[in-house]
Amino acid sequence: MAEAVDVLLVNPGDRKQIYQDLGNDYAAIEPPVFAGLFATYMRIKGKSVAIYDAPALSASAAEVARAATEDYKPKLIVIVCYGLQPSASTQNMTAAGDIARLIAETGTEAKVMMTGTHPAALPELTMKEEAIDFVCDLEGPVTILKTLEAIDFKENDFSRIPSLWSRDNGNIIQPLGSEPLLLDLDHEMPGIAWDLLPMEKYRAHNWHSFDDINNRSPYAAIHTSLGCPYKCHFCCINSPFGKSSYRMWSPEVVVNEIDHLVANYGVRNLKFVDEMFVLNKNHVLGICDLLIERDYEVNIWAYARVDSVQDQFLDKLKAAGVNWLCLGIESASDHVRDGADKIYGNNEIKDVVRRIQAAGIYIIGNYIFGLPDDSIERMQQTFDLALELNCEFANFYSAMAYPGSPLYDDAVRNKIQLPDTWKDFSQHGYNARPLENEFCSAAEILSFRDEAFSAHFSHQPYLDMVKQKFGQDVVDHIKNMAAIPLKRKLLEEKAIN
Repeated sequence: MAEAVDVLLVNPGDRKQIYQDLGNDYAAIEPPVFAGLFATYMRIKGKSVAIYDAPALSASAAEVARAATEDYKPKLIVIVCYGLQPSASTQNMTAAGDIARLIAETGTEAKVMMTGTHPAALPELTMKEEAIDFVCDLEGPVTILKTLEAIDFKENDFSRIPSLWSRDNGNIIQPLGSEPLLLDLDHEMPGIAWDLLPMEKYRAHNWHSFDDINNRSPYAAIHTSLGCPYKCHFCCINSPFGKSSYRMWSPEVVVNEIDHLVANYGVRNLKFVDEMFVLNKNHVLGICDLLIERDYEVNIWAYARVDSVQDQFLDKLKAAGVNWLCLGIESASDHVRDGADKIYGNNEIKDVVRRIQAAGIYIIGNYIFGLPDDSIERMQQTFDLALELNCEFANFYSAMAYPGSPLYDDAVRNKIQLPDTWKDFSQHGYNARPLENEFCSAAEILSFRDEAFSAHFSHQPYLDMVKQKFGQDVVDHIKNMAAIPLKRKLLEEKAIN
């Protein structure tokens, strides 16, 4: 039996629902980084806190509701709706809603809040749809604390708490203002409360461990910064922050957290969750220099942009243990890529990819099919570029109008059909529905994406490169992954018609 706490932070999710059979062995199981950060903040403020990680524990919504109300007996339950990357918040809302409904059915006196990218983007709709008391429409930690303090003082009027949507006699009450973002991250939220998490459950992405495919654990993921200064049309990263922004922890605090993970949990595989790690020179090189001093055998991956990778970074990144960089290449079409706030050409992409690889760093290339102005011809150009680049791994996405992105606002305004439920915003879900555009139907985009995935991971030059760099075991692993079919309702309907 767990001890009663002031706040229980719940990480919702259902791997089977989101990834189909790929969730069994291939998808990562990542720690809930925002829940972990919020827990640290609450502890610093003198509050007791626990985390319940439903995906890591393979817990059903009913199991979460029972544990939340019977084991922890919290005053406030916060369902923290994020995902493995920013756009994954919305796909977890179905599981989050199920948990909230079952908690409400227990008759608990605990109040229930939702926070995260999706609730911040659609706070009023979330209040209407979900069996909850509150929504936080901004970052989270300060609003959580002030809500708990109001509960402790037996307040019934929550309307004065910035960024908190609440109810009063059945009416939804909009907050009067917004809570300022935390500025002193080093002291107010210095890392994740790892002791509250089931650390033995987490595992790296399969490609992250291509150098040692049978050892994907121990694994951890941390933030070194929050937010993103860019404004890509399809991205919802800044919804919880209210604006394009970029705040950093100091290199010393970041590396202290890595010290803790290595010493106490034996972590080798590590992800930098930042939407844009390779950006600020002093930040990147400061972290690299401290890691080089320690000479850890860590295996790190991080995000970068084609136009943010400088030669002065590469040798330091590799020496620090950054073995993988993820590049948002998105499209081979300058016209399509313009909407992604990425103004550079294919020759620049090829040059950066080759320079990164020459430094001994592997690349995950991210590609999106079906962005506005994309056509079958342009999608084919993107796929041809992916084959030419032959990165060590590739992610192929369909364009989705995620809440919090300008693309979502455009879709709603133009009455373009969106997925049926929040879980159907999953890229790998059975009922996934990409955003149709002027040139392509949703089914055409989804079909192209799935065929591109199959063609890429059976492309002999790619498999030859993988065998040369990682060995036959990884080639076999990739073939087994590619052999797992994704069932698609939209394509089944297309075949019938």
